Parts: sequence; C-alpha cells; structure tokens
Amino acid sequence: MKRMIIFCMLFFCSTMMLTAASPRTLKYKQIQQKIKDLRRMVKDKDAELLHTPENLVEGCLSTAVTCFKKGVQKLQPASSQDNGAFHKAVRIVSKLTYRDSGEHCESYETKTCESYEKKTPKEFLKGFENLMQ
Repeated sequence: MKRMIIFCMLFFCSTMMLTAASPRTLKYKQIQQKIKDLRRMVKDKDAELLHTPENLVEGCLSTAVTCFKKGVQKLQPASSQDNGAFHKAVRIVSKLTYRDSGEHCESYETKTCESYEKKTPKEFLKGFENLMQ
C-alpha cells in the first residue's frame, strides 16, 4: 500500500513538472498581454508615427526587437487616467531581451530602424504583437 501511494505521488509530481510552463514562456505571454493593454491605452490620433519592422527574417529578429523597444518608449497614453498602468506596461515591455545568433543576417546588416515604414502607434503595436507570436 505504501509503495502504491509513493508511486502515485511520484507520478503526480513528474506530470506536474512536465506540464508547467517555462519561465521564458510565461515572460513572453506577460509581454504579449502588456502589448495588448498598450494597444487599448495608447494615443493614436495626433501621435508620432513610429518605424514599424515588417517581413522579418528569422535570423535577424534582434534588430526588429530593438526597433520595437525604442518605439515603445515614444508612445503616449490616450488619457491621464491610464497614465500609471500605461507606464508600467511600457516598463515591462521594455525589459524584453532577445538574443539572436545572427547567422542569416548578411544581407540585412545595414537595415536600421529608420529604414522601416512609419505607422500609427496602434499599427506599430500590432506589428510588435505579431513578432511576439
């Protein structure tokens, strides 16, 4: 009987460890949620247009992430009521780190943030959300 209980406990614990999400996955999900929150709170009318990376190559994502992080710093809240939550979301999104091997970046090395088309803040955040997926 003891062996059966111990076996069941070990089985349960190992199953729980296998199904638990990694900390990195949880962090990316949190950032995706904050990007969605920012899309709801961001000032879109009369706001500065932002360089929005598109058609990204798998090996060159670190440049795009850097451009998005710089752009997030330029966003403005739509109303002063959302100011605290807005700045907290910006701070969380700005902590995103992405390390890229850079193996396939030969033809894209000269690509800078300024070379991307400028879009509205909501379109910018939509592009960032697509990158995170």
